[in-house]
Amino acid sequence: MNASQKKVAQYLGEAQASELALVRVLQSQIAMTPRGTYRAGLEQHLAETRDHAARVGDRRRELGQGGNPLGAAVGAVESVVGQALALGKTPFDLLRGSGGEEKVLKNAKDACATEALEIATYTAIERLAGAVGDDRTAKLAASIRADEEKMLARVMREIPKLTDAVVRAEVKGDPSFEVATTGAAETVRKAGTQAKRTARKVPGAAQAEGQVRGAVASEDDLAIARYDTLSADEITSKLAALSQIELAMIDAYERKNQNRTTVLGRISSLRGDEPWAGYDELNANEVQAVLAEGDDDRARQVRSYERSHKNRAGVLKAAERDLANA
Repeated sequence: MNASQKKVAQYLGEAQASELALVRVLQSQIAMTPRGTYRAGLEQHLAETRDHAARVGDRRRELGQGGNPLGAAVGAVESVVGQALALGKTPFDLLRGSGGEEKVLKNAKDACATEALEIATYTAIERLAGAVGDDRTAKLAASIRADEEKMLARVMREIPKLTDAVVRAEVKGDPSFEVATTGAAETVRKAGTQAKRTARKVPGAAQAEGQVRGAVASEDDLAIARYDTLSADEITSKLAALSQIELAMIDAYERKNQNRTTVLGRISSLRGDEPWAGYDELNANEVQAVLAEGDDDRARQVRSYERSHKNRAGVLKAAERDLANA
């Protein structure tokens, strides 16, 4: 590929990663949404999103994506990490808002932000492709952008109705449905279980992202302040509190600089898959909320992981309580 094709392929790779992640988010939102015009719109857009991902992937292959090893690696990491984060979001959707109507409204507002980002992405691709004479990619981007614009307009038309439903439920005490007592809740629980399983099938997502970021990181990018001035012992004493992404970044940074075996050995002992995608970014209360769902396997994973890493008393207590009640 020449320079212009590489740049177009890079942008297409970023777009495909976003589409693949959005598939999982849409599945979660559909599961929580009662039947009606808004759910119908989400279901239609799910089919469109899958089609977008496939069409973008086809165009990348036509361009010979893969000529740049680093670019290909970054694209793969973006795709895996995007999907894992989307999957990890599912268990928390039920915690948003006080009632079913409010949860759906919050999801709809998220959808607006997502569609705006997609529109910007494909606008940039269309402009880039046109500037370098790639008419096929420009037409593809324009076609997908039109779908995203229609979806944004559709969601915006639903926002007033969804807000009215919140008023009836939260202010007037007349809820139209309750997630906890409908099939939507069970569907979300099943989707959450599948999400965790799928996330485990792409091991090392956080580590892969950290390695790529660490390869080009400066000292200021690291999670440990004044890293270059610290001794190996001082650094190893701080590693247990870091996330998998942060550990991977420091591993890559250390290898290209001082390459100290003590630091690298300690990082190696701490690296491993999180209990679920995005776990390291959660605070203690958020982890405890997930543990309250009563998943014994998840509680065991949390207990083991926490003991080796942050060792938060509240999280360990919640995990032990969950297992004791099993």
